[in-house]
Amino acid sequence: MKTYKILVADDEEQMLFLLSSFLTKEGYEVISVTNGQDALIEFSSNTIDVVILDVMMPGLDGFSVCQSIRSISNVPIIMLTAKSSENDRINGIKIGADDYLVKPFSPKELVTRIEAIFRRINNFKDPVETLKVNDIMIDTLGQAVRVKNQKIKLTRKEYRLLLFLTENKGKVFTREQLLDHVWGFDNLATLRTVDTHIKTLRLKLGESGEYIKTIWGVGYKLED
Repeated sequence: MKTYKILVADDEEQMLFLLSSFLTKEGYEVISVTNGQDALIEFSSNTIDVVILDVMMPGLDGFSVCQSIRSISNVPIIMLTAKSSENDRINGIKIGADDYLVKPFSPKELVTRIEAIFRRINNFKDPVETLKVNDIMIDTLGQAVRVKNQKIKLTRKEYRLLLFLTENKGKVFTREQLLDHVWGFDNLATLRTVDTHIKTLRLKLGESGEYIKTIWGVGYKLED
């Protein structure tokens, strides 16, 4: 059975010790660092399965580290912060975070979020063929998306959202259904999260983004 490796970055030493100890007891291999620069060094030197980032770190903050990692990897990222403002949560989602926890929180809750991420990864449909709708082509093996032969950089959730809509082209889904299929039942994402991801997905797809149709009063669909 695989032992998952988790990178934890938090400048609060007591919090770092607590999380590292708890995650180790839960059977995870933990690499802990106290700043963003070391987080990037450890990420580049190891095969990491989940990254846990504190937002308010000196030097490179969690958002900056998240952006750097997301530019080269789709590894799941959970952000930790003492702030609870909606703008912080939205910013985290926009730059590619998969989940968000506001301090103080129970270590058991963090483990529950991590387990939910692994369940979604392991249960997510992974077909072997290339999917194509209009000008959009999805390489499901390489998890790459091209529009008019130009590679488009998507976050993990944006990719999964586009893949799900493509696999079910022409079908209309409510925001609740998209949350269930793409984010899973254990995630605290909201209906607004779906709207935000649809908006950024359309922008990244350029002109082809208009194929994602809003069905007013119902939800969204990808039109063939």
